Amino acid sequence: MMFKTSAALTRIKPSATITATRRARELRAEGRSIIALSQGEPDFDTPLHVKEAACAAIMQGGLTYPPVPGLPELREAVRDKFQRENGLSYALNEIIVSSGGKQVISNALLATLDEGDEVIIPAPYWVSYPEMAALFGGTPRVVETSLESGFKLTPAALRAAITARTRWVMLNSPSNPSGAVYSVAEMRALTDVLLDFPHVLVMADDIYEHLIYDGGTFATPAAVEPRLKDRTLTVNGVSKAYAMTGWRIGYAGGPAALISAMEKAQGQTTSGASVPAQKAAIAALTGDQAFLAERKASFLERRDLVVSMLNDAQGIECPVPHGAFYVFPSCKGVLGKNAQGRVLNTSEDFTTALLEIEGVALVHGEGFGLPGHFRISYASDPSELREACVRIQRFCDGLEDAAAPHRQAETAAPAP
Repeated sequence: MMFKTSAALTRIKPSATITATRRARELRAEGRSIIALSQGEPDFDTPLHVKEAACAAIMQGGLTYPPVPGLPELREAVRDKFQRENGLSYALNEIIVSSGGKQVISNALLATLDEGDEVIIPAPYWVSYPEMAALFGGTPRVVETSLESGFKLTPAALRAAITARTRWVMLNSPSNPSGAVYSVAEMRALTDVLLDFPHVLVMADDIYEHLIYDGGTFATPAAVEPRLKDRTLTVNGVSKAYAMTGWRIGYAGGPAALISAMEKAQGQTTSGASVPAQKAAIAALTGDQAFLAERKASFLERRDLVVSMLNDAQGIECPVPHGAFYVFPSCKGVLGKNAQGRVLNTSEDFTTALLEIEGVALVHGEGFGLPGHFRISYASDPSELREACVRIQRFCDGLEDAAAPHRQAETAAPAP
């Protein structure tokens, strides 16, 4: 019997970040020297007190099915975190815990989207936003930004994108992949627009909240404009700040009706998240936070190293990001050139050739909705970052003008 996939699955494509990382692993298994900077994962270990909390939970036993929206004590810790760090006040029935931030977002879209509902997504975007919207029947409405605008959505562009079918606007600051950070004033300008459209829900993906540099201030929509709180879902998790990507704990605060709908969706898919992981997340949110500043300082040093070295590469323009742990440079200056017989017409061509020739795995801009760029995660050892940048410089230096051989052939051709 021929295997047939669902119509929903045909609406989505594989993750560009996962694809690049998988290819890097394949080449490494073949014995190649590969530096993979394609995955957004801190290279730090989970803090010891967090691991100890998980171990204690395992040894104490009683690891039965947890409540679908999360352990009450974790939801209390999340509630306290929102109040303490963001000035947001939620009741426990306005908080949900899921198996990762991605599930939080999926639950929200599954619970709210009907066929044809539009989701406004500024580009560059995290690779999963438009795919999740499409999977659940929505229509991604991508609004491009630019390097010149700091990769930020403008109030005018937001207003122009909203229609009667708009269901959600997705805002991610600091941004994956660009590292862009909206100031309080910039976020207020966006929320001022959203006040005019009461039918629009707001998704605030704050997962990189603790990684803002250069004196910037974190701004989340529901705190900047409290009148939007009753239609804003504030999403966060422990994966990035606490180096807990594999623990799979995300959480969100939002209006009770939305959280209840998300709980219903979660109850019929995965149910509650792993109990030891939830216990670990409690320790992360309530324990000593001093290490966050130390790790941020380390990321800042790595950012400066990568930005400096990439801007020394021929044809690469790398703006300075003010948050997260990514750079999103332009490679437009090398497009059209020849890499050992391959013409680089797109940023995907650029990253593919770079991996095959120099063994550096990056993610192309097409995967983030903004061709002509690429993403590097600098959440890696500085020595590895330096070597990767040396290889990128060497690759760019070795590119040739693809048009030159063609012109020579035309000159040598006999007259008709």
